[in-house]
Amino acid sequence: MVPNGWQKVNLKSLLSTTIKNGYSPNAVEQETGYVVLGLGALTDNKLDARNIKNVEATEQVLKSQLSHGDFLISRSNTPDKVGRSCMFRGEVANCSYPDLMMKFRANEVFIEPVFLEIYLQSSRTRQYFQNCAAGSSSSMVKITKSVVEKAPVLLPPLLEQRKIAQILSTWDRGIATTEKLIDVSKQQKKALMQHLLTGKKRLIDPETGKAFEREWKTIKIKDVFKAKTTRAKDSNYTTYSVTKNGIVSQENYFNKSVASQDTSNYKVIEFGDFVMSGLNFWMGSVDIYLNKTKGIISPAYKTFSVSNDVDLKFMYQFVRSDKFNQILVDSSIVGASVVRRNFNSDVFFNWGIGLPSMREQQKISSVLTAADNEIEFLETKLAHLKLEKKALMQQLLTGKRRVKV
Repeated sequence: MVPNGWQKVNLKSLLSTTIKNGYSPNAVEQETGYVVLGLGALTDNKLDARNIKNVEATEQVLKSQLSHGDFLISRSNTPDKVGRSCMFRGEVANCSYPDLMMKFRANEVFIEPVFLEIYLQSSRTRQYFQNCAAGSSSSMVKITKSVVEKAPVLLPPLLEQRKIAQILSTWDRGIATTEKLIDVSKQQKKALMQHLLTGKKRLIDPETGKAFEREWKTIKIKDVFKAKTTRAKDSNYTTYSVTKNGIVSQENYFNKSVASQDTSNYKVIEFGDFVMSGLNFWMGSVDIYLNKTKGIISPAYKTFSVSNDVDLKFMYQFVRSDKFNQILVDSSIVGASVVRRNFNSDVFFNWGIGLPSMREQQKISSVLTAADNEIEFLETKLAHLKLEKKALMQQLLTGKRRVKV
């Protein structure tokens, strides 16, 4: 049903240009003053201007240069990312767009560009593109120029478009501010980890009121982690994977279980176990399991118990630090491909690490845990803002809720 005073049109009727594919030149290492967007530059609601590659200023590159107000849409991507779009606002100078994106401009006689951007990013339009996407591979699908041109748009009068855009832009600013706060908090925590986990900065001992002074002792990793293997006797466990984001439930991370039907060979993990990916360990796929309920993981993962002589929360922070990641890299060599490294357990387990007193470990872990809590609070706030904006979009972009102009 079309709201009173609105029109139902297709996208093509709202454009001032034809829809054109971009050009993907070979990237070069040196800075040339000219760049092309990477496919990952299009996120769900904005342009990631960091996702760029240096290119030579060839004739084809110059022909695919972007101007302020150009719209970009991902024409080939994974099923969940195809159809991502945004308006280019001159975030990067001398920037062109790749072959797997399309470009067009809005006709401002009929449509407010910011309103169009919001409409294209709405769940309704994204679902349209995903439904129309096709491809021979389940991992990469495409949408055609015709699909984009036929995208349905519920079009309010210009004044109402501008009011809707103004309201939703307020939410966007709140989201952007929260995202920046999260980035700042993560950088601050990273700096804290670099200083506190290396002893460069010493905290105040609450018992003395002075900075901790006791010299750190050097111990070997084998004194902290002991290999363990407990096989699953039944399937009544949640299955987990180890990622760069830590230990995560397969159901939550992959939206499905990727475990084998027979999990009798899987390893049981319990509270306090250190778990490491056998393949991606050097990319940060390590973590300490802090769930009170036992779970299972693939036999491809390495599992260890953690010594009671260290503070578990301190060690949790340590294994997720850049320092520990560098130890993993230095304890391995490049394998058959650049993304594979062969783990040398002898080097790893005999690696020496500095360890403060138990009291200082506990103080360090409390400071870093507080930083984690602040990040978690902001991420929860961000998720709520996005959900609230999504609900508001569904009302405003369908005319279920009208605005005063």
